[in-house]
Amino acid sequence: MALGEADALGPEAEESRAQELDVIARGNALESFTESQEVRGLVGGLAAVCGDRTARETAVEKFIVIMDKYQEQPHLLDCHLEWMMNLLLDIIRDSASPSELFHLAFKFLYIITKVRGYKRFLRLFPHEVGDLQPVLDMLVDQNPKDCETWETRYMLLLWLSMICLIPFDLARFDGNTVSEEGHARMPTMDRILKVAKCYLVVSDKARDAAAVLVSKFIVRPDVRQKRMADFLDWTLSMLSKSSFQTMEGTVVMNGMLQALAQLFKHGKREDCLPYAATVLECLDNCKLSESNQMVLRKLGMKLVQRLGLTFVKPKVAKWRYQRGCRSLAANLQAKGSVTQSQMINVAANEQLLVGLKDKDTIVRWSAAKGIGRITGRLPKELADDVVGSLLDCFSFQETDNAWHGGCLALAELGRRGLLLPSRISDVVPVILKALTYDEKRGSCSVGSNVRDAACYVCWAFARAYDPSELIPFINQISSALVIAAVFDRDVNCRRAASGTFPHGIDILTAADYFAVGNRVNCYLTISVYIAGFPEYTQPMIDHLVNMKINHWDSVIRELSTKALHNLTPRAPEYMANVVLPRLLPLSVGTDLHTRHGAILACAEITHALCKLAEENNRSVTYYFNEKSLEGLKQIHQEVCRNCNLSFFCIYLFVKFIFTVCTLIEKLSLSKMPFRGDPIIGMCKCIKFTILPLLQESAVSALAALCNEYYINEKGEADPALQDELVTRYISGLQNTEEMIRCGFSLALGALPRFLLKGRLQQVLEGLKKATIISPEDVSFAQSRRDALIAIAKVCQTVGVKGEGSQEEYVCKDNVTQIYATLLNGVTDYTTDSRGDVGGWVRKAAMTSLMEVTLLLVQNEAELINANICKQIMCWLAQQAAEKIDKFRAHAGSVFLTLLHFDRPPVPHIPHREELERIFPRSETETLNWNASSEAFPRITQLLGLPTYQYYVLLGLSVSVGGLTETTVRKYSAQSLFEYMKKIQNDSSDMESFCETLLKVFEDNLRNDRVSVPLLTMLDQMLANGCFDIFTMQGNHPFPVKLFTLCKEEIKRSKDIRKLRSSIGVFCGLIQFEGDMREKVLFQLFLLLCHPFPVIRKTTASQVYEMLITYSDVVDPAIMDEVMTILSDTNWEAELPVVREKRNHLCDLMKVPKPQLVSKVKADGCCSLTNY
Repeated sequence: MALGEADALGPEAEESRAQELDVIARGNALESFTESQEVRGLVGGLAAVCGDRTARETAVEKFIVIMDKYQEQPHLLDCHLEWMMNLLLDIIRDSASPSELFHLAFKFLYIITKVRGYKRFLRLFPHEVGDLQPVLDMLVDQNPKDCETWETRYMLLLWLSMICLIPFDLARFDGNTVSEEGHARMPTMDRILKVAKCYLVVSDKARDAAAVLVSKFIVRPDVRQKRMADFLDWTLSMLSKSSFQTMEGTVVMNGMLQALAQLFKHGKREDCLPYAATVLECLDNCKLSESNQMVLRKLGMKLVQRLGLTFVKPKVAKWRYQRGCRSLAANLQAKGSVTQSQMINVAANEQLLVGLKDKDTIVRWSAAKGIGRITGRLPKELADDVVGSLLDCFSFQETDNAWHGGCLALAELGRRGLLLPSRISDVVPVILKALTYDEKRGSCSVGSNVRDAACYVCWAFARAYDPSELIPFINQISSALVIAAVFDRDVNCRRAASGTFPHGIDILTAADYFAVGNRVNCYLTISVYIAGFPEYTQPMIDHLVNMKINHWDSVIRELSTKALHNLTPRAPEYMANVVLPRLLPLSVGTDLHTRHGAILACAEITHALCKLAEENNRSVTYYFNEKSLEGLKQIHQEVCRNCNLSFFCIYLFVKFIFTVCTLIEKLSLSKMPFRGDPIIGMCKCIKFTILPLLQESAVSALAALCNEYYINEKGEADPALQDELVTRYISGLQNTEEMIRCGFSLALGALPRFLLKGRLQQVLEGLKKATIISPEDVSFAQSRRDALIAIAKVCQTVGVKGEGSQEEYVCKDNVTQIYATLLNGVTDYTTDSRGDVGGWVRKAAMTSLMEVTLLLVQNEAELINANICKQIMCWLAQQAAEKIDKFRAHAGSVFLTLLHFDRPPVPHIPHREELERIFPRSETETLNWNASSEAFPRITQLLGLPTYQYYVLLGLSVSVGGLTETTVRKYSAQSLFEYMKKIQNDSSDMESFCETLLKVFEDNLRNDRVSVPLLTMLDQMLANGCFDIFTMQGNHPFPVKLFTLCKEEIKRSKDIRKLRSSIGVFCGLIQFEGDMREKVLFQLFLLLCHPFPVIRKTTASQVYEMLITYSDVVDPAIMDEVMTILSDTNWEAELPVVREKRNHLCDLMKVPKPQLVSKVKADGCCSLTNY
């Protein structure tokens, strides 16, 4: 059970059931240690790799990867530990082993220990008498400050701690106490103690092993008698001298506390008792509770509890509760006397109670375990006092830390039978509060760890007590657990709460570990199933009303109201007579969270009750009385009155306006008897709510309201009301605020047919104007998007009738206008600081084209002429060839939908058979248009279809010539070059392709969105030999026209990227023979004296590369001189200097020198021209 205390700062990450099942399956798939042979090979090869650092690190990494697989199932290593240890110890004991191999073997031992745990591994170390001196000598030889070999020291200390258990007096190992040099030899006992003291004050992991060594060494009978008192004096002295406010002091205190905790854990009580009071006093003086070091506070708690256990005799309390015992009174007759040691122990308990309120979970958990252990040795009276002190933690003046620590301690007491049944009545109310503990702190909340721990308490009680003891409380506890399992905000709490309760098997089948992982599923599905058990229905509803509709998280409030909607059929009378009257006053109260949740709850419950009444053939007001109906009307009036106070109030009540829109929608769908009532004037509020965050809700409310209350018995609209609404909404389409335009566009799209009847053409004209780009609203991409969406919705609403009136239907008179507006949207490439905002418009236009086309196909397909269908498919093909993944994917999806639609098929699709061969129906769902590697190889095949060639090439130009080296550019270029290879030997296909390419260039001249990447694409195509078929034909029209277009494109241009791309194209054109070469060289030499230094330098560099590639361009006799000038000249120098070098090149290569012509302009500038 997770006991983490961190609270999610936003909506939790809900993982799918399939993913979790896969993780669990893979995690439990291991059945044995399958890499034993590989490990033998690694260990056996250590000698060969130890000299090579790279090989050594590789071997270590391989071993770590193997061992880490068994972190979750380390017991699988048990039968292999001995042989692994023996192989490594053989290396260690071999005196011929170099130091690198020696330390590498210990590193491998540490990796095994890390996975399996040192306690299990420790007993396998050899611990014969002959091992003592060698191990001690190896340890003395180590450098405690060497950060590279800490694993060696750690393992040697553990090994020595095992050897210390040999049952011989250490004095026997000393022999002669005088060395050969005549100096006094240090006794073995002192040597070991010195080593232990040395490593207790280091900062690496060897400190932990030194504490283990101390705990096993000091408790030896011979060492205890001679050195225990001195060692304790030393540790207490070090503690007193050290301060946790310095890094050095923290390290020292950590070592001392670990040593003392281990010593009082493993030492005999009678040996430790004389020193316990002194140690406790010293520990008090250290004031560890004030330290910021969590580890020190945890070790302090650990030491306190072990001191407390030392003060009391190690016997199980006779009064403790034992499950199955029928006579508790017999167990409680024995009353122990309170001794002085027990009074001292009270002080230790007080420190543990303070530790329950610590800010770190690990400290609280240690304190809780200590309280459980010590209380098990106390008399009944003192133990009861402990329980009373624990219950004081559960005050709302206490922090969440105190609540969490208190729950952990209660669980420990219950689990150990130390919480008597007489106290359950005091504990259960506290636990029920803890199960719903949730305190808001800033933008998040605290309390998930408290609720988790409260579930742990319930788990402990269920296993500790006989069912008969819990019968009086079972309904309360089970309801609280079910509620937590379904409605808790945090997934770990929901999973912790899904335990055993009445109907447990049935409930757990639906609310298992994986099912409760999805919060929406819990609120809207599982809760309905569980509410089918009568004992849970009312508590679940009450919890939602009392605790969740006023929750600080708006997502929880909204989910709770939807859950109430789903639960209403389980208890309709209770909802109508109790819950709804309770919510109505809250919906006009002062607390914002409560008000928001209450309004939504009223709307959802009302809708659910009306649906239930309708299903049972009853009046919609069957469940409502007059007071409830008036209360529902009052909600809207009260909120609108408050919202109109000022703009600041409007901002505060945005959530409530959204809520009122939901209320309007639900009351309208419920068909409440408000027709003709002044409350129907709430339509004016819908105008007010046309704001970005509220548009969707407002539009839904408008549609429901109009359908229910603005239609008369004849199914028609009131002419005055229709004129007012349509005129107001159409005029709003020209508002100077973009979001207002968006709102009115969506509102027009939501109007029902009877309000559009007779006004269709007016609405379409208004929406058409909203899609036109003008200088004033060029950045209003969202409003143009919503207008296009609205056009499709209006068409779907009014329907199709070929010979009908254009004021009522989509017909032959207006279908061309509709398609023209939608097709115009596909050409929107507006960009601003947000990026390609025109993409929103293009996406909406593609969607609307699909919806309108399918609408016509299913009703009157003859309204779609061949030209319209051709335009649709060609524009979609272009979009499917462009560079932005999400727009390409959407275009591809629409393209395939129209291609494969068969109810009936879309008429007049050009090259349908070829398209179906390129895009088979079977691959419609599997083709990933987002993946460039899948999309471009397919879409480039459309270049072979004359109808689509122009548009696909236009789209590819943007993708292939993209600004950065992305996967889009990579795969689009590859696909294009592969297509060009296929048609290289077909002159007619090449001629057609080149004509289309020049047409694309000519149509987009000076359109930088297309022309700049097109130049880049041409540069790549020329470099890849895509036009080699024309290079041997003198003065072929393709290079001539291309040169002319490039020259025109860069005329008077100051775009660096465009100029650089054109240089590459000019250099590529040099491969064409005839007069082209002289023109190209002249243009390149003109660029060598461009006003921009970067262009001059780029030109020189690319001309140099060009001459290397096409060596026949220059006479070999002057090649070296030309190359020297190009490479050695500083082309970023002043223009007169550069011009002199350029002119010399012209003379060498017999190219006319460009002449400087003074052309006076308005700004007084001159320009360079040729003759």
